[in-house]
Amino acid sequence: MTTPPAWNRQRLRSNNEWLLLERLRTSGPASRAQLARASGLSKPTVSNALAALERAGLVREAGTHAGSRGRVAVLYEPDPRAGHVLGIDIGRARLRTAVADLAGTVVARTETRNRGRSAAAVADAALTCAQQAVEEAGLTPAAIVHTAVGTPGVFDRHTGRVRYAVNLPGWGRPGLVERMRDRLGTPLSVHNDANLAALGEYTFGAGAGSRLFVYVLVGTGLGMGVVADGELFLGAHGAAGEIGFLPLDGVPHSGSAPRRGLLEDAVSADAVVRAARDRGMRGPLTAKRVFDAARTGDWAALDAVRQEGERLALAVAAVTAVLDPDLVVLGGGVGGGADLLLTTVAETLHRLTPLRPRVEPGTTADDAVLLGALTTALRAARPLVFDRRTGDITQTD
Repeated sequence: MTTPPAWNRQRLRSNNEWLLLERLRTSGPASRAQLARASGLSKPTVSNALAALERAGLVREAGTHAGSRGRVAVLYEPDPRAGHVLGIDIGRARLRTAVADLAGTVVARTETRNRGRSAAAVADAALTCAQQAVEEAGLTPAAIVHTAVGTPGVFDRHTGRVRYAVNLPGWGRPGLVERMRDRLGTPLSVHNDANLAALGEYTFGAGAGSRLFVYVLVGTGLGMGVVADGELFLGAHGAAGEIGFLPLDGVPHSGSAPRRGLLEDAVSADAVVRAARDRGMRGPLTAKRVFDAARTGDWAALDAVRQEGERLALAVAAVTAVLDPDLVVLGGGVGGGADLLLTTVAETLHRLTPLRPRVEPGTTADDAVLLGALTTALRAARPLVFDRRTGDITQTD
């Protein structure tokens, strides 16, 4: 038999190492024998691969395990210190950032109100937050393998601009993303906030295990993320889930008379406040205050929340007719009032459609977008760290 070329042996070795590293990441600490049984690789192959991964700083010993015959086996696990990622959530009201190691454990986080009155001011405030998180983690920008940013709108990779971010004026200006990338000094990608929220809720919350999962983000605006078989569905141009742009008749907007408007005008925090004012509530109102008043039995607040639930059901019915999800989760600032909304949503759905999706509240609360950003950054960082470290080892062998 002809000996395979060196590059083939190297590729095979690399594939085996990646296979074992991913097995340890998804299934937990394991011994050489356990990995051999699970992977189908020989024990010598597993031993050699683990030794290479340990030299590369990608795995470490994680204790021992006593077998049935009294033999003590060393357990191995991925070394989470091999790299770090940064997640940034840019919302109209709040800015949130977090640093996580390669195991996904958050090691530092910051949060502040968004007081920026221009796109540049918002970006600078978010970057200051992010830099504080990196410093609190005891790291330098060079230690961050990837940064993922969640923002309203859709990032256009061809132009490098964010489109449709109507709630962040000026956010689509040219050069803004490049400025953020240059100031942070890390690789950076930009993603729609509802998509990241869906991924965060799927990975860490109520969506876990769902085959086709829909996350409806109701807050300052209205958005939706779709996760199919564990992967985000983005559409041809990244705009899948922009349900706020669905046309809707008879929707008042900023005090105007009913007209042909957008679904976002009817299902959002501002819509809840308008409905409460129309029913006689006075004073400085926010959607949270309206929901809080509804919980005390205030009639005007209850009726405003009921209207929100009915209109939200219309969105869920439309989405269900197109996608047939097994689960719809309500999240965001308004979605956080799901305890008041779910009954109305369910009753209205029964009137609107014969389709019966399961509708539940989110469990990741305000962290959904940030958790999705970290998940996205980790998906990009893990293979990069593997390639860099195993490449370095190969060159020195």
